[in-house]
Amino acid sequence: MFSRAAALLLIAAPLFAQEGEAAAPPSLLSPNTGLMVWTLVIFAIVFVVLKKYAFGPITAAVEAREKALEAAIAAAQTDREEAAKLLEHHRLQIEAARGEAQALIAEGRKTSEQMKNDMLEATKAQQEALMERARRDIETEKTAAIDELRREAIDLALAGAGKVIEKNLDDAANRALVEHYLKSIGTR
Repeated sequence: MFSRAAALLLIAAPLFAQEGEAAAPPSLLSPNTGLMVWTLVIFAIVFVVLKKYAFGPITAAVEAREKALEAAIAAAQTDREEAAKLLEHHRLQIEAARGEAQALIAEGRKTSEQMKNDMLEATKAQQEALMERARRDIETEKTAAIDELRREAIDLALAGAGKVIEKNLDDAANRALVEHYLKSIGTR
């Protein structure tokens, strides 16, 4: 109700001021006290109305907005600090994972090197065993071949000596004599 009266006064005040001025010639430098009084009265009424109805809610809205902004800034700062901590934590985890991966790679290389060395040693051992067996087989075959050659040489010598001498000596004595002779040739 009071605001309607104030609005009517606001509208009516310039009209009252204009009626009093209609008789006087307009001058820019001469003060019009009636207009000044009504202007001050209207200003006071508008100020009281604004103070009662507008300044309180506007101030409260501005203060609420300030508090909301401060809270948002504080939340953003907290989130930023938390993100920095989380980033550092993830960086440390990545570094740890890199170190672990490097350790696994080094261990894998070491294991492969050990396996390679073990396989080389096993291969060398197998090769040595094969070589030793081959040497024994060769030595056995060599001995058998020499014995066979001696027997054939004895048989050939006896056959040749028997034909040359044409004398019939006993076979065992001839064989012993030739074997003795061939052994003495083999040791020379």
